[in-house]
Amino acid sequence: MDKLNMKSPDFTEQNIEKLAALFPNCVTEAKNDKGELQKAINFDLLKQELSNNIVDGPRERYQLNWPGKREALLTANTPISKTLRPCRKESVDFDTTENLFIEGDNLDALKLLQETYLGKVKMIYIDPPYNTGNDFVYDDNFTADKDEYDLASEQKDEEGGRLVANTESNGRFHSDWLDMMYPRLKLARNLLRDDGVIFISIDDGEVANVRKICDEIFGEGNFVAQISVQLNPRGRNLDKFIAKTHETILVFVKDYMSETSIIGIQKEGRMIKEYNKTDNTGQYRLTGLRNRNQAFNPSTRPKLYYPLYVEPLTGRVSLMKNSEYVDEVWPDTPDGVKTCWTWGKEKVTKENKLLIAEKVGDSWRIYRKDYLIGENGKIATTLVKSLWLDKQINNDYGRKVVKDLLGAAVMSFPKSVDLIRKLIQIGAREDDIVFDFFAGSATTAHAVMQQNAEDASTNSAQVSNRKFIMVQLPEVTDEKSEAHKAGYATIAEISKERIRRAGQKIKEDNTDKEGIDQLDTGFRVLKVDSSNMKEVYYAPEAMSQADLVDQADNIKADRTAEDLLFQVLLDRGVDLTLPIKREMMSTKSTKEKEFEVFFVDENALCACFEKDINEDLVKQIAKREPQRAVFRDAGYGSDSTKINIKQIFKLVSPHTEVKAI
Repeated sequence: MDKLNMKSPDFTEQNIEKLAALFPNCVTEAKNDKGELQKAINFDLLKQELSNNIVDGPRERYQLNWPGKREALLTANTPISKTLRPCRKESVDFDTTENLFIEGDNLDALKLLQETYLGKVKMIYIDPPYNTGNDFVYDDNFTADKDEYDLASEQKDEEGGRLVANTESNGRFHSDWLDMMYPRLKLARNLLRDDGVIFISIDDGEVANVRKICDEIFGEGNFVAQISVQLNPRGRNLDKFIAKTHETILVFVKDYMSETSIIGIQKEGRMIKEYNKTDNTGQYRLTGLRNRNQAFNPSTRPKLYYPLYVEPLTGRVSLMKNSEYVDEVWPDTPDGVKTCWTWGKEKVTKENKLLIAEKVGDSWRIYRKDYLIGENGKIATTLVKSLWLDKQINNDYGRKVVKDLLGAAVMSFPKSVDLIRKLIQIGAREDDIVFDFFAGSATTAHAVMQQNAEDASTNSAQVSNRKFIMVQLPEVTDEKSEAHKAGYATIAEISKERIRRAGQKIKEDNTDKEGIDQLDTGFRVLKVDSSNMKEVYYAPEAMSQADLVDQADNIKADRTAEDLLFQVLLDRGVDLTLPIKREMMSTKSTKEKEFEVFFVDENALCACFEKDINEDLVKQIAKREPQRAVFRDAGYGSDSTKINIKQIFKLVSPHTEVKAI
């Protein structure tokens, strides 16, 4: 039974609600005297609503702003003291795979990957929480004390990363969500290649806000499209007025001028029937060389307005007039409007064999041959459209795939593998990296492996080698959920198990394809954790002699040599998926002891974190001439070894960069 409030009405709150009904644009979020965020009225806007004249107020500017935006920017730029620890037992093909699965807060993961993957990712796809009022958002305030934490938090991971329910009654409903998205998108942009693309799935609730923050982060000029995807053909029966059938995928590129940011999709069906002519090169169609868009004309494109000359007997085309090429042709419409050609003179010269003229009435029309099969052996492509209605991309297919793979409907609204495959087809080529830092059930990883396998039959070639990087928080599953009943304690466990089973099934279903045994269906599991290094920043007056002895070794006791290796890879910006070889080496003076030595990508990096390292071992490693060598600062067997190590490398392998941790 509901209890009485036993308080007098809050007239201010009631008045705000009344004003919100009249002037919704005047309602905002602001801090009260206690620093808490609540609904408020923008009085400058309200004054303008109630006035027939322009009201003086703060200087206007075109931007999206919200309480906490500056803190969100600070969050993106604040360094962290964390690392990625490898977990072999949860990985598949750890030593050979080029795929990554990172378990932990995606903000931490994005920061940790900045050095290694800066400018290397071709495609990002994310399906973040939609801020429906029923889902969780990340709370990135890691400075709260335990009491505040326990009060505010509903879930947490082992590192204290928090997921907090973002209900519609929350005074900063939109602000909390934007606080979560802004720093993550800002960091994600750094990872994209110059021809990189990001796809963001979102619904009507926050699509306008995501568009605005992406305009700011990626640049308004790098917006490509809003793809409408029909995910629920029947429509949502709980909607009011209009049953929504679609969601949106926002598309931004790193550089709109890059021609390779978006890849055309292969033509099929009726489009192929347009290629109704054949010559010695193959099947082709004729496409008009004149630009039909009259906005392109001698004034706007003067270099594309020039005459071409036709040889009447053959229809061949030339830039030069002579005794053979006598008929002059300008890029004008039949009624005399001046337009221009689609090719410049340089391309006409280079691709002249593709040009042909045909007589229409008393005038000539210039065409270019467009072949169905290009010189690279691939079918001609076309631009993808902005409305997607394919049956295979709706949510029913997504749920069915997960249920068939894992034996239960462990995720409520997983995206269809075919939807993500379609994005991969236009966003990533055969060897590119695909990144998803809201991995969920790892549909993106599944789609990458599936598309790699499908490429073998499509292109009559071997499987492709796109790589994936997935990031997923070990979000605890609800005890009443199908996932929990099926034995999955966290969403991350669902992700990893799906990749394992999907990879196995893809190989089983494609045994007839060339090179299918080479398909990379493995992944290295790396977990976000605190730094491997001990906290050594103490006030001098608080340091005891015992503390000084303890700090002689600056590595935490529970960390393995492989943990240290991956922190070195992160710090040095070395690819986290390079092959790692572990060797046991001994010396004449230590026959009974073997030293564990790691070689990354043959000689790209050599690391030994053992104790009692001597000069004989250092000389052995130096003879391998690694590009980089790393040792443990407290691992030298003597002071002389520590002093002489650089001299040894200088003599034996002078190009090697030597470091200690």
